Formats: sequence, structure tokens, C-alpha cells
Amino acid sequence: MIYISDEAIDRMIGEDVPYVDLTTWALDIGGSPGTIEYFSREHAVLCGTEEVLRMFAKLGVTPVFSLPSGTKVEPGQVYLSGKGTARSLHMAWKVTQNLLECCSGIATKTRRIVDKVKSVNPDVSVVSTRKSFPGTKAMSVKAILYGGAAPHRLGLSETVLVFKEHASFCGGPDAFVERIGELKSKVPEKKLVVETDSIEYGLRLCRAGVDCLQFDKLPPDVLLAGSAELRAANPNVVLLAAGGIDEHNAEAYAASGVDVLVTTSLFFAKPLDMSVRLLPDGE
Repeated sequence: MIYISDEAIDRMIGEDVPYVDLTTWALDIGGSPGTIEYFSREHAVLCGTEEVLRMFAKLGVTPVFSLPSGTKVEPGQVYLSGKGTARSLHMAWKVTQNLLECCSGIATKTRRIVDKVKSVNPDVSVVSTRKSFPGTKAMSVKAILYGGAAPHRLGLSETVLVFKEHASFCGGPDAFVERIGELKSKVPEKKLVVETDSIEYGLRLCRAGVDCLQFDKLPPDVLLAGSAELRAANPNVVLLAAGGIDEHNAEAYAASGVDVLVTTSLFFAKPLDMSVRLLPDGE
């Protein structure tokens, strides 16, 4: 579903195994054969098993069983296993466990929020911002996709999204409205998204031809009260709610008359409690 480079896989391995597993070497157990099994201690939506299999291949672990990203697993359910030498298994152990705990945590939280939103309004979408922790974007985006959300904006080169900070360099909000026609003609194949914290200004933007309005930190009741008037001004406008949206208020925003909920909270999910069993052959 998403491209993860070999370089990224190597970098993740290298952070934990820069040279050698010194403990396994010092104990002189590296050549002993064994197995590794992964299971979750809580309900989970998996993410990252495909990357773990690629790590296995690089570290000399032979896969035995694996469930794909997006699979829902129960507490105690084994979802991934492999076999190899103690040297290979111990090098693979923590880097793979950490990846699975973090990515599955994001996917699981995303699924919870998406399910809450869809239970209120199946037509409302949940999307992530571009504010992921630097260096983790590819795997974070993969996790929210398998959790049922979509990326709102992957980077600055993707969409035309005007913030008040942009408008201030155009001479202010009023001057920016006058430039909307010019802006749309400059990038005619792109939708124009503008963020505002005012229904009144949003109406001006609607009448000027903005395609999407992103409302920052407006309460759900204010959005609900203004959404009908906004759609009357521009029936094709897409309405987005952003700012402070998480699983505690997502249902209220799903009922606020908007089309999309934009949230950063997906990326900062608590890692899941996942465990690994390493066993020598014969046990």
C-alpha cells in the first residue's frame, strides 16, 4: 500500500544493531537454533508485519507464519513467527517489536476513531495532518491507512492550503479574497483550501469560489449552526474541521455538519502492549 525503501529498513535495523549483538556473542550462543513468536496482549489492528518480514530476510530469520497489516487480532493471538539462529533472532527481536508496537498502536487508535465517526455519520472522513514526528512519516501514514483513515496532506508540494499566515503576506484577509480568482487560475488543476476560524469569513470565501474550507478550533455547535448557510452560498464546498480533534470529541464533530475531520492525534497513539517469545529448539 505504501513504499518503504530498503534504506529505511536498513536504517531502522542499524539504530538497534550498529555492529554486533555483544551479549549473544559473549555467551557464545549465536549458532543455536530457535524460534520467535509475536503476540499482542490487547485487541489490536496490526501494522508493520510486511516490514518485519523484510527485516527477517536481512537478518537471516526464516518466516513461518504472518498475518498482514490491517488484520484485527485478539489478546494472546500469535500473528507472526519465524525461525533462525539465536544470533539472528536476538538481532531481530527488539527492532521488530518496537516497530509493530508503535505502528499497530497508530492503526488501532485510528480504527477506534474512524469507527466512532462512522457510527454517527458514515459519510464523514477522518484524515491525518502532516505533523508526524520527523523521520517516521512513511510508517505513520501506512498505519493510519490500515486503520481506515486517509492522509489530509502529505507535504507542502501536494495541495494549495492557505493559512492566515499566508494571507498576512498578501496584505491581510480582505486583500487575499481579492486574489482568489488569480490563485485558482495559476493552479487550475488543484482545489483551493483555506483555513479560517470564522463562519462569517468562511461565507466570504465560499462566495469567492474557494473549494474547501478548513475551520480551526471551532466548536461543533458553531459549525453545525453555520454549515447550512455555507452550503447555501456554495453547494459544492467541502467543509473540514481541524484543531484539537481526538477520540474524545470525534463523535461530536462527526455530527457538526462537516465532511472531513482533520486530526494529528492519530500519529501520537500509545504503543500497544505486544510480546515476543524466543525459544531454543526443543522447548
